[in-house]
Amino acid sequence: MDNSDAQSNLAPLRKRIDQLDREIVDLLNERAKVVVEIGKVKRDGKTPVYAPERERKVLDQVRSYNKGPLPDACLIAMWRELMSGSFALERSLRVGYLGPPGSFSHVAARRKFGSAGVEYNNLEDIQAIFDEIGRGHVDLGLVPVENSEIGGIGETLDSFLDTTAQVYGEVLINVHHNVLANCSVEEIKRVYSKPEVFSQCRKWLGVQLRQAERIPVASSSKAAEMASKEPGAAAIGSTLAAEIYNLKIQFANIEDNPANTTRFFIISPNSAKATGDDKTALMFTTAHKAGALAEVLEVFRDANLNLTNIANRPSKRANWEYAFFIECPGHHTEPHVAKAIEAARKHCLQLTVLGSFPRADEIV
Repeated sequence: MDNSDAQSNLAPLRKRIDQLDREIVDLLNERAKVVVEIGKVKRDGKTPVYAPERERKVLDQVRSYNKGPLPDACLIAMWRELMSGSFALERSLRVGYLGPPGSFSHVAARRKFGSAGVEYNNLEDIQAIFDEIGRGHVDLGLVPVENSEIGGIGETLDSFLDTTAQVYGEVLINVHHNVLANCSVEEIKRVYSKPEVFSQCRKWLGVQLRQAERIPVASSSKAAEMASKEPGAAAIGSTLAAEIYNLKIQFANIEDNPANTTRFFIISPNSAKATGDDKTALMFTTAHKAGALAEVLEVFRDANLNLTNIANRPSKRANWEYAFFIECPGHHTEPHVAKAIEAARKHCLQLTVLGSFPRADEIV
């Protein structure tokens, strides 16, 4: 087939694409008009802009409608950005995350909520995110709760000790580390990043950049900013940091464990409704007696509720007193879960439901 034949065959296909694009745009705008009406109802009823249970239903419907050939992941990514644009038609969604810009918290927030209709506020520490939720300055906060390599994030758990914020959702992201630099690899003399990042890329660095000095800094975002200003410098950070600080990705995915995953909590002043596939987070302190913790755990065992996470932190109220954090399947309004919580409460000095939220069913 020569070029003229190819062009002749392509012409009607491209015409059909143009026609479908027009129809898609018209349908998207019809959808947007309904979103505007939803926004009016939400404002009148003071309903939150973002509802995780509604998001779950919409994305599940998209998957069920999909007959291919586009993979589900492609459609879900498009729908997340579509919903992000819809936020702006209702009211811009304000999301606080652990900065600086380009951090993995920023990456997680962008992947979860998109970019079109969201106002992102980068905050200097995790406690500040909880504080801004309490003040009403942001609608949602995104805080790291655990990493598959280093375990629980103590600062997040500590922040739950004195807050009214609720766990509203969870987000899972794969953590991929990249060498970011505007010089050639041979010219790299210094590499900036967080100490934890260096440890997670130890094998690769020991082979590929063993000649370069490793300089620890407070964040991978700060590392990228520094590398963008210094000749002969590189950073290990996210692809978003490369975009923000105008750096080239010299090597991608250099982490020793490609399955390295971080889980984030979405926190909110509101409670999430049940979806049928939920988790509940609890915090409690036990009475000062032998076997008190075991009594609480036995309650959940007897209720056939598997504890998917358990951690402890100093209560900060009395020496050698600890607060325990647990997660179990189900929503706290479901009868069997509510019954177990009330039974456990009898063995505790204090028990707080931190929130029930949809279980993350994918890595974004």
